[in-house]
Amino acid sequence: MARPTPPARPDGLVVAEGYVPGALAAVIGLHMDYYGPRWGFGLPFEAKVAGEMAAFLERLEPARDLFLVARDGDGRVLGSISVDGAVSGTEAAHLRWFIIGDACRGTGLGRRLLDQAVAFCDRRGVARSYLTTFAGLDAARHLYESVGFTLVSTSAVDQWGGGVREQRFERPGPLSDTPEHRPGRGSPG
Repeated sequence: MARPTPPARPDGLVVAEGYVPGALAAVIGLHMDYYGPRWGFGLPFEAKVAGEMAAFLERLEPARDLFLVARDGDGRVLGSISVDGAVSGTEAAHLRWFIIGDACRGTGLGRRLLDQAVAFCDRRGVARSYLTTFAGLDAARHLYESVGFTLVSTSAVDQWGGGVREQRFERPGPLSDTPEHRPGRGSPG
């Protein structure tokens, strides 16, 4: 069951770790509210997110995986991020479904969720974490790079059905000894 963390803001914002009833539909809704009108993503994207996230939640193991949901005092979902650790043991972890609702963009909620996800990967001793995104999401890219992710590849693959160019970012785990792989150092912008 979900374990709430103390609110960071006076508005009653709570970040719950683990499944919260209704979170799956709400997080899919946040994705469609953002990516539908701005990027033209439709049913193929929504079905992909829904299917993959549902499968993830059904096999969620708190020691390996992380599902964070930020809610307001009325229980409305305002943002989410996941760490899928089933990729290959402690070799890699996949950051997925990072989304912040329109009302919370620029408030620090994205930073808070991303920091918690990265800290989870570091505590697990994951050799590297990675995420896939696409060009044009500049605010998200800035957040990724600020915690040590670097762009490692760009391709014409469009797994989301919106005509975008896929990007892969990676971040070495805490055992990396090179300065350019330490969070906040050596990353562009």
